Amino acid sequence: MLVSMPIPVIMDVDTGIDDALALLFAAAHPDIEVLGVTCVAGNAGLEQVVENTLRVLHLADASDVPVAGGAPRPLLAPARAASHVHGADGLGGVALPASGRDAVGESAVALMRRLIMQHPTPVTLVALAPQTNLALLLRTHPEVAERIERIVFMGGSASVGNATALAEFNVWHDPEAAAIVLDAGVPTVMYGLDVFNRVAVPQALADELASSSHRVGRVVGQLLGHRVALSEDESLMYTGLIGDAGAVCALVAPELVRFEALPVRVELSGYSRGQTIVDRRAFAGEDRLHGLDDEWSRSQVALGIDADAVADLLVRTVLALPGE
Repeated sequence: MLVSMPIPVIMDVDTGIDDALALLFAAAHPDIEVLGVTCVAGNAGLEQVVENTLRVLHLADASDVPVAGGAPRPLLAPARAASHVHGADGLGGVALPASGRDAVGESAVALMRRLIMQHPTPVTLVALAPQTNLALLLRTHPEVAERIERIVFMGGSASVGNATALAEFNVWHDPEAAAIVLDAGVPTVMYGLDVFNRVAVPQALADELASSSHRVGRVVGQLLGHRVALSEDESLMYTGLIGDAGAVCALVAPELVRFEALPVRVELSGYSRGQTIVDRRAFAGEDRLHGLDDEWSRSQVALGIDADAVADLLVRTVLALPGE
């Protein structure tokens, strides 16, 4: 009988609410081996992201997983935290016990390189944040590309944006980094807003979890229950979105997601800066016929999802963590 081995992954995060859910899922799922976690500024400042990550891994009984701090800002632009979504602490005010440890002495780039090069099989990078750390890794240590199985990233959109009308936050925060990663020659999987915005846990279930005696379930319910203002004139609303965690669910249950291999590029100027243009045309257009198009990288782009099944997978998996 063939026994499948867990997928070796390094997770790159800007730990806000949905990154926390993703880390809990990855730590709990038997088909994932988390080799390390690297942190980057995004949902919160770098120092807060590192602290949040350490606390979440402690909650998941995964304090043996090394955590490293990385880029405190994008390659070119200033850092812009999404505090209006994730709260000032990045976790919507959900209090987690201190981990009792610090990040490792290595930088995020150094930790990623070491873990990739020393692992006996190619490693999957799961990027749930602006891709600054990954871009720095691939530019300063191009030899690692051959040892990377794929890069699964939460970012981009084949339709509308959220940071702007066109751009999704993770790519918009550091579009140069995203462009570098897409063009690095490593297979990529894009889990963007087209599926991100569809996977939610019902409010009744989140409320039930938040009041349960299961320590991890209680935190998961509280994280899901964090309210956000969807516009300036709206009151705080429940969304229940699992967000970034969906990308990790897709890693172990790809049958629940419809992917298409499509050309993708990142716009780097003007109002469309940070937009991921996904070419879904069935036939060549005037740009291609007249030689006006550049060579685009191709990515496996998530366009459809069994939202209820993915949300159920997340909840069932995190509840398998010790509850006392």
